[in-house]
Amino acid sequence: MNIKKIIAPTMPEAMRKIKAELGDNAVILNSKVIYHGGFLGMFRKKKIEVIAALDKHPVKQNKKHKSRKLPEKVDVHNERNIPIEAAPINDRNHLDIIQEIAGLKKELEITRRKQGLSYMHYPELIQTYISQLQEAGLEEEFIDEIGEGLLKNWREAKNSPTIEELKDWCHTALTDHLLKVDFKGISYNRKFVTFVGPTGVGKTTTIAKLAAEAVLEHKKKVAFITTDTYRIAAIEQLKTYAELLDIPIEIVYSPDDFQTAAENLSHCDLVFIDTAGRNYRDMKFINELKKMFGEENNMETFLVLSLSMKEQDIRKIANNFLEMKFNKFIFTKADETRDYGVMYNIVRKHGIGAAYITTGQEVPDDITALNPEMIADYLLRNEDI
Repeated sequence: MNIKKIIAPTMPEAMRKIKAELGDNAVILNSKVIYHGGFLGMFRKKKIEVIAALDKHPVKQNKKHKSRKLPEKVDVHNERNIPIEAAPINDRNHLDIIQEIAGLKKELEITRRKQGLSYMHYPELIQTYISQLQEAGLEEEFIDEIGEGLLKNWREAKNSPTIEELKDWCHTALTDHLLKVDFKGISYNRKFVTFVGPTGVGKTTTIAKLAAEAVLEHKKKVAFITTDTYRIAAIEQLKTYAELLDIPIEIVYSPDDFQTAAENLSHCDLVFIDTAGRNYRDMKFINELKKMFGEENNMETFLVLSLSMKEQDIRKIANNFLEMKFNKFIFTKADETRDYGVMYNIVRKHGIGAAYITTGQEVPDDITALNPEMIADYLLRNEDI
């Protein structure tokens, strides 16, 4: 089988090259949009990459049965609905051919958005920003929403917009959809501040950063409680931070212990509670947390999630923690990924804001209060944030 990869500015030009090199019986195996050149993700030139094949030694037909031919041209959905000529059927069953084409069409429909083919009706500058949002992991429905808004602005503009104007439109659109959500950090009007989330997201380090801010900047009397009795290292780490900040710490093993610890720390303004990292895709561990804190109402709860986690895991964990009615998200390890779209996706889906984002392990540094403008900056790859 002779296989060729063709790169051309447009699909029609790619089809002409395929026909010239492989002839009328060539079969399209795959097509996608690719980008060349550019600077910092801008001014890239879009091209179409097509993989085509021609079987030089087709199976001989059985003379007892006449082969049934497909129409000369079969409409396989490419970027502009251009008909692609069918390969000889040989001795394969006609129904099998139809099913195979249907399967290919379905697969192409699934991948065309990932490859940008569904957005080729937009002006090229808009496609540039859509591509960035796709690469950042923004969900399809939100990309459609942003894309249509940009296209509307484009059509209403008196002159062709500059790339900076388009960036401002995109930034504003992303921000506006988040403005109804509360992004404030610790309120300081509730005594207990609880941090929950799975293993390895950096809860303990995040607590230390925020406790240091409360002590050094807000002059609060702060204490620690840890319920993470599964890991000795976690207790020792929090004890070290408590010594550095010169604040008390209580270790809690049961709901009764929690009530006792709360009484012992009644003189404090703020108590930061570190919880065990567990597999919170399993509801039983969330129910354990709920039992630990009982009916305590004077509590603010933050769900800590690492941006380096798989988005499907983040979704599952966030859905499960709705049972605890947590107040806001904290996103960690932003320095370990470029898939920032999950922040936007999860906030929009749940209507729950995000309080902080962390970018490293330094205490008390590497933590910043988060807001809609910053999320838009991350999605548009503003490296100066």
